[in-house]
Amino acid sequence: MKKVLKNVSFVFLLLQLCIIFGQEASTQKRIIIDVGHGGKDSGAIGVNGIQEKDVVLDIANAILELNNDLEKPLNIYLTRYKDTLISLSDRTKLAKILKADLFVSLHCNHSDNPDARGIEVYTSRTQGKYSKQSVFMGFQIEKTLCKTIGFESRGVKFANFQVIRGTINFCPSLLLELGFLSNRDEGSYISDAINIQFIASTILLSIKNL
Repeated sequence: MKKVLKNVSFVFLLLQLCIIFGQEASTQKRIIIDVGHGGKDSGAIGVNGIQEKDVVLDIANAILELNNDLEKPLNIYLTRYKDTLISLSDRTKLAKILKADLFVSLHCNHSDNPDARGIEVYTSRTQGKYSKQSVFMGFQIEKTLCKTIGFESRGVKFANFQVIRGTINFCPSLLLELGFLSNRDEGSYISDAINIQFIASTILLSIKNL
């Protein structure tokens, strides 16, 4: 029953967004921010006990708040607005239904090597209509993040993650790994409220300037 209710709730959300989409006359970019993990799926767990699902939700909410303060805000939608687990297929549906201009999935990294560090960006290994644009945008966003935050660059890579594989034919699609929670320095940095605002503003301005 709980699963049915969750599915019904998500379908209702999609319908609401479709209505909003139909009413909008704005020519601003329509961005889907995919907030990784959620609910029972905590994602990576940092050395300080912080959970990936919470970090990326904090960053996503900060992006929304900062966007609202812009003179010409972007049309930004999140795949989840609270600590809930949304299926991977439902996450990609938003990009298709809303005809997104960009799909960005937020994550944090983890490694058994405590010295592993840096930011890396992934796009789909499967070739699609927006593959070249995704690579170009990935390099631009990663370059800006590393320069502004001071994290090392691990480059733009290709992977078979479902959320980017499932959207690459509909819009440019990227997955951001925003540092290693398993690294003591990066885990402490990214869990700080002020730094979360800094990361969020960097991501928002990077997207707006693409």
